[in-house]
Formats: sequence, C-alpha cells, structure tokens
Amino acid sequence: MSHASSKQQPTTVASLLKKKAAGERISMVTCYDSAFGRIVEASPVDMVLVGDSLGNVLLGYDSTIPVTMDDMIHHTAAVTRVVKRPFVAVDMPFLTYTNCDDAIKNAGRLIQEGGAHGVKLEGGAAICPQVRALVAAGIPVIGHLGLTPQSVHALSGYKVQAKEQEAQIKLAADARALQDAGAFCIVLEMIPASVAQVVTKGLSVPTIGIGAGVACDGQVLVMHDLLGFDTTFNPKFLKKYANLNKIIGDALEAYDREVKTGVFPDPEHSFGD
Repeated sequence: MSHASSKQQPTTVASLLKKKAAGERISMVTCYDSAFGRIVEASPVDMVLVGDSLGNVLLGYDSTIPVTMDDMIHHTAAVTRVVKRPFVAVDMPFLTYTNCDDAIKNAGRLIQEGGAHGVKLEGGAAICPQVRALVAAGIPVIGHLGLTPQSVHALSGYKVQAKEQEAQIKLAADARALQDAGAFCIVLEMIPASVAQVVTKGLSVPTIGIGAGVACDGQVLVMHDLLGFDTTFNPKFLKKYANLNKIIGDALEAYDREVKTGVFPDPEHSFGD
C-alpha cells in the first residue's frame, strides 16, 4: 500500500493498538479550530486532541480549571467538521466526571454534539469506575497520568512528577489499572524518561508522552506551542518547529505600514468601474 493511499485510512482505536504492537510511533497534536484542523487533516499526523488547554491558549485563563463543557463542545465541533482522518479525542473538563453518571452524560455530549471519537480523563485508579462505565457505554477512553493540569493546585504547580520511587510505583499501578478498566491509550505528562519507559513496556496499550522522553509510543504537543506562537512559553519538553510569532508580527507590521502610507490597496487589489 502506498503512502498516499494509506494516508487516507482513518485512524481508529484498532489501528492505534496495532501501531503499539508493531512498534510504530504515533503523532498527536492539540487543535482547537477548523482553520488549523484543515492543515492537520492534510498532514500525516495520527491523532488530534481538543485539549482543555484551550483555556490557556485561546481563552486567556491561567489554568484549565475554568473551561466548561460548552467551551469544549464548541471547539470540538469546529475541529470535527473538517478533521476526518485522524482520531479526534477531547478532554473532559474539570469536575465533569466525578461520578459515573456525570461521566457518561458529559462524555456522551462531547461525542454526540462535539463529534469526538473518544474522551480523555485525568487520574489513575480512582477514576477507573468512570472509565469502565464509559467503555461499557461504547465511548473510547484515553487516560492521563503524571502532571495532570486539572489538579495543578493539589500538585503545587507545574513540575515534574513521579521523581520518588513510591510515586513511580503508584504511577505504574495507575497505568495498569487504567488499561485493565478499558482505556485504550494513556498520556504521560512530565515524568522522568526512565519511568515512562518502564510504564510503556509494561502496557499493551500505547502511551503518548509530553515531557516523558522518547520511549513512549507516541508524542503530543500543543499546535500553537510547536509553531512558536508564544515567545514567553519555553518549557524544557517543548521543541518549536516554527517561529510564527515573528512571521505573523512581521506581516502585521507590513500591513499596518502599507495601510498608513497608502500603498495598500493598490490597483491590483481594487475593483475598476
């Protein structure tokens, strides 16, 4: 099968599990709207996450905690209108899955109204009843361990997790519990690379790392981060593949200058009689 024809095959839970079994790596980006969604759809990227990080990136909040279900549905629907080939997962917002009934009701809305293919939940063994309930309801679930941004206050800030042996043992146990509860994939955020390697080897479902080293089965970055939108956001795990901050800034300066000097619009960009 050629790359061009294989590229058209939609990414599914089954195809992601096959990638893990075959030792193939998985690429994932966060995306929050249709403008970027069209670009992702035309790329070879495997998975899209409509992250509650949109609170920080798009809405100006200083954490993900204020993000609502309506926010997530609004942005997920914008993405899924144009993104058809990658698997589209969506974050369940803070306090929307504290019990099984809420989890099913809210995840159901993200699938039905937002058009997502699956949902992502933060937490370990404590949320396994919700994971089981969602999987039983036919909703694919991604787990999220390590730095869990919705718990930023409980974790005393954004810092590397699972540095002590006790925490590492708990994280590995949580990962196995999530897998046993039916999660088909687990995000590992900001943990030592050696810990992520051990966890990844011990699972039959893929791990997606962010600040968790190269041994994870895949990687995820926020689109705006990897494109270099924010010059002030430079965590250790982030590689910037472009500097759109400068490109967009230069374009706006040129536009402003041409408008104010009467260079734009010129005859080429004006209508005749």
